[in-house]
Amino acid sequence: MIELGVNIDHVATLRQARRTYEPDPVWAAVEAHIGGADGITVHLREDRRHIQDADVRKLRDLTQIKLNLEMAATDEMVAIACELRPEMAMLVPEGRQEVTTEGGLDIVGQEARLTNIVAKLRDAGIVTSTFIDAEPDQVAAAARVGVQVCEIHTGPYAHAFHAAGRDIERPAVQTELQRVAAAGQQIRSLGMRFNAGHALNYYNVQPIAALPGIRELHIGHAIVSRSVFVGLREAVAEMKRLMREAVSLNR
Repeated sequence: MIELGVNIDHVATLRQARRTYEPDPVWAAVEAHIGGADGITVHLREDRRHIQDADVRKLRDLTQIKLNLEMAATDEMVAIACELRPEMAMLVPEGRQEVTTEGGLDIVGQEARLTNIVAKLRDAGIVTSTFIDAEPDQVAAAARVGVQVCEIHTGPYAHAFHAAGRDIERPAVQTELQRVAAAGQQIRSLGMRFNAGHALNYYNVQPIAALPGIRELHIGHAIVSRSVFVGLREAVAEMKRLMREAVSLNR
């Protein structure tokens, strides 16, 4: 059964805009759980622009579903992860000037260092994941460094879908969708779990959710945006319905 991990970073973004105590990301995690989320994702960034250390600690103590900690491959973040022991730690690229993560992690260019980091996380009992572009070389490198999960960057697919007027049959959209599918097949053939995420929303999610063997989607901005109008619980439930519908229709 496909699972949904809800990224609640932007609940914290709204809080940090006023440097106050609300809205509370922990409350958001509870609402997402009630709505059907299978996991909660947060990105503890170096600049602490949204999620704070205290948020991660509270979520670790209070969240009753899987906690996925997105993190840069730095000594500081590895130490935090090893102390708090989320169920999953996902290594992502990070730049101070970016608005959000702009591409996948380059594993090929830093295999030795990432192999050591992955080993430390796995020794702490944490499932390790990487966020990568749909490129065969990066998938193969992910297997070599020892991660258990690969999350494929769906941004190029999502942007092509939007540019094509939400027409899934346009060649540019199909090209990007097939790149994700091929990466997923390679991931599974190498014994890793196939996840996907980035820029997925209520209009483009179903073709991705229908891909063979996909285990989990991580979605944040679209769900938090929809929640402004319908509430987080309903926004999560609606996304989960779309994902399950896509899977059932593809059987």
